[in-house]
Amino acid sequence: MKKKWALVSLAIGVLALLAGCEPLMVLDPKGPQAETTANVIWISIATMAIVVIAVFALMIYVVVKYRASKQSEDYEPPHIEGNPIVESIIVGIPVIIIIFLSIVTVKSNYEVEATPKGYEGQKPLVVYASSSNWKWHFSYPEENIETVNYLYIPTDRPLEFRLYSYGPITSFWIPQLGGQKYAMSDMITTLHLAAEVPGEYMGRNANFSGKGFAENIFHVEAMPAEEFDKWVEEVKSTAEPLTKERFDELLEPGHLGQMTFNGTHLGFLPPPEGHDHGAGHADEHEHHSEDVHAKAEMDHSDHH
Repeated sequence: MKKKWALVSLAIGVLALLAGCEPLMVLDPKGPQAETTANVIWISIATMAIVVIAVFALMIYVVVKYRASKQSEDYEPPHIEGNPIVESIIVGIPVIIIIFLSIVTVKSNYEVEATPKGYEGQKPLVVYASSSNWKWHFSYPEENIETVNYLYIPTDRPLEFRLYSYGPITSFWIPQLGGQKYAMSDMITTLHLAAEVPGEYMGRNANFSGKGFAENIFHVEAMPAEEFDKWVEEVKSTAEPLTKERFDELLEPGHLGQMTFNGTHLGFLPPPEGHDHGAGHADEHEHHSEDVHAKAEMDHSDHH
């Protein structure tokens, strides 16, 4: 009796805990790339649920139908050779499931690597996202501003993040906007995202990178384009300039709060030359990078 009540209490506790949990961020998408990822997760869960339910149903059927019965002591069950139909089903169904999930996964990979659907004709907002121990630096080359540990983005516009690291390999991840992607010290990786719902989101480094990894997070705020433009103008008129000496201080290991600067570090400390462009953006990406670097250098020279 005590065991029964203990199990009931445990079940009630688990249900209460689950009821109070926030919804999983990866299953609460706010952009097309994240929605694609969430759909793949749900398809995988549904497929696995079908398999599990079918296996348990067959197990119950076999246990009930072929349960032990009162037979004579000398009873010997008949010898049955392999059934080709049953064996075909046992082998064929897993193969079909693997093929189905492979097609879904490969198709979704191409989708999330490309410009988000519906935004192909728009010019993306380019942001260089670089990590250091243990902080994130966001450079807006066209706006000529830079932030630390927070990211403002406009809604309903494609976003092109160019990722690299000033330390160990990290992983850039905004769960409600898309999947994670590595940032490395010797090359730039490109991540295409878009936010369709204004709001505040959590971003973080999803790759262990030392003792400060747990707090290597950043704040993301998506807002209408008009508000984003106002914020850019405010930063340009109020923020302190970013110098090489100041940026070198920011690269020192440690944690920092949110910071804002006029200008970027791209002019005096350019990102790596190598590129991993994703799907079908190589030439366009290379030319755009050259233009951005030239603009950053001009802005830096004018500032001095």
